[in-house]
Amino acid sequence: MAKLDKVLYTARTHTTGGRDGASKSDDGRLDVIHSAPGGPGKGTNPEQLFAAGYSACFIGAIKAVAGQMKVAVPADAAVDAEVDLGPITGGYGIAARLTVSLPGLERAQAQAIVDAAHQVCPYSNATRGNIEVTITLA
Repeated sequence: MAKLDKVLYTARTHTTGGRDGASKSDDGRLDVIHSAPGGPGKGTNPEQLFAAGYSACFIGAIKAVAGQMKVAVPADAAVDAEVDLGPITGGYGIAARLTVSLPGLERAQAQAIVDAAHQVCPYSNATRGNIEVTITLA
């Protein structure tokens, strides 16, 4: 796994609703509704898009594993994502942090859902062992 030597930029997004929800960046530059791939859109930086994509996908994974566990996902479930950009040996890299909020669920149950979601989420699987990823239950 390549670790950043220095953080040059941190993209922050807040996502609700998973793949049929919305993402907003903390700086107001990104305010998108998620839709099927190939839809129209305005340009934004790749780190924000990665953060929005990862967090939306992670909520989808939460919903999938919670459904298998027969647990209702709170309507106000959310993932705050941060994606860092910085130099690594020989180029540039990214690192990601997700903070998951599952209000109303018992902490142990919420943590079990987050842990299981991290195993099935495509973004988690794509990044595992490739970049530094930290997932925290709020």
